[in-house]
Amino acid sequence: MSATALGDNVAIEVTSQYQAEQSDPDSNRFVFAYHITITNRNTQPVQLLSRRWLIVDGDQKTQEVEGEGVVGEQPVIAADDSYSYTSGAVLATSVGSMQGHYNMVTDDGDEFIAPIGPFTLARPNALH
Repeated sequence: MSATALGDNVAIEVTSQYQAEQSDPDSNRFVFAYHITITNRNTQPVQLLSRRWLIVDGDQKTQEVEGEGVVGEQPVIAADDSYSYTSGAVLATSVGSMQGHYNMVTDDGDEFIAPIGPFTLARPNALH
């Protein structure tokens, strides 16, 4: 299987939420939580090895975040199973976006990239 086909067989769903209780707009600190569900539609288990995020705030300032696993884990996701986790991001503006990918590997040792499409981080009523 090609890397593209493997990546296409991993579905990634994202929801995000503004965290008002952790944010301080007067100090340009806007905290967002995002919840991700990764579904493995391959015929064999896959393991999430690492992640890469590109985070862009409303002023077009970017930060890149790379690291092993997610939330301290490198989960193995069985065929036709899902793995979910929640993490967060802090921006200097009330709106921004994130996108990136996971580096993954199959039981057979085939490495591939599972893309994470852009999603919005926005304080309520920040976008009209």
